Amino acid sequence: MILDRLFGKKPDMPAPENALPGRSRPAFDVPTNHAVLGTRIQPPFPEDLETATFGLGCFWGAERIFWETEGVYSTAVGYSGGFTPNPTYEEVCSGKTGHAEAVLVVFDPHKVTYEALVKEFFEAHDPTQGMRQGNDVGSQYRSAIYYANDEQRQIAEAARDAYDASLRKAGYDPITTEIAPEGQFFYAEDYHQQYLHKVPNGYCGIDGTGVTCAIPSRTEPAAVSGGEHEPEGTVATGSTTVDPGLKPLPESEQDWKDLLGPEQYKVLRQAGTERPFTGEYNAVWEEGTYRCAACGNPLFDSSGKFDHGCGWPSFSEALPGATEEIEDRSYGMVRTEVRCARCHSHLGHLFDDGPRDRGGQRYCMNSISIDLEQK
Repeated sequence: MILDRLFGKKPDMPAPENALPGRSRPAFDVPTNHAVLGTRIQPPFPEDLETATFGLGCFWGAERIFWETEGVYSTAVGYSGGFTPNPTYEEVCSGKTGHAEAVLVVFDPHKVTYEALVKEFFEAHDPTQGMRQGNDVGSQYRSAIYYANDEQRQIAEAARDAYDASLRKAGYDPITTEIAPEGQFFYAEDYHQQYLHKVPNGYCGIDGTGVTCAIPSRTEPAAVSGGEHEPEGTVATGSTTVDPGLKPLPESEQDWKDLLGPEQYKVLRQAGTERPFTGEYNAVWEEGTYRCAACGNPLFDSSGKFDHGCGWPSFSEALPGATEEIEDRSYGMVRTEVRCARCHSHLGHLFDDGPRDRGGQRYCMNSISIDLEQK
């Protein structure tokens, strides 16, 4: 884009404290309706529709790919994944907001699946280029998927892993696509919306690799307990140990939402974080087993709990096989997310600032993600 030549590129993410301050309200008006489809590009949307957010380089060409997709109700371009509230295009191009150029896709899941959109996303660009896409260089052009719920996260991660293997076989570098929870989507200026409809011969820097992205089929996670540690009350039946504390796993994300309620769902299934010093178990020292609040999987023994002073329950270790650790690159940081190994719900993060005499690790958990089963 022309403005790329006017602002110095920083092919990395700015630290949050160094990002531009932005503003409390948008600096410009955003249109209500789509210039091609005639539908709304801003909420409210019809209740039976879902949203997806993708970053795949210059959003001018990226948006057209999705508005031409059958089953897509509406699209809009904007800025996601960064730190500066209500940025302008010039600010995003400076590399000092942390935002990626992104496309908001509003779709009818009965007509087009999220899997199909993810497949289209990966095949439409080269997701191995880091902080660039073709000749467009800068953190705003990075490949990114910002998921709306845990079901979208699982689909995106499975597709990324499978496509990474296919691309490596074809001689490409590893995939660098950022997969993170969706934050606030900041709409771009009016002239960017449906740009290639308004300027049919305008610039489009989108170009795929030619490698097919095969989306793996999904299966329900196995109903297993947390490894060798068996909480009190487990029952042996033949060669199988039955843990009565385990809860049935919901069959859909909507079932999770109905089961957990808004606050727990936001943390457990959308990787939210409760405020420090507000959780039920921050300063609780009773003996027992801490289970996943979503599925009942035993996660931590109370003997591993310690007072870190951070405002969240802290443990020096998890029970064997109880958790899974995932690289988390959200909010411009590189952290280790901790999830329940049984239902894959978000629990917290793992840090290396724990007590040295206990191994140095700190499992920093959200109280709302765990339940204490006292001895």
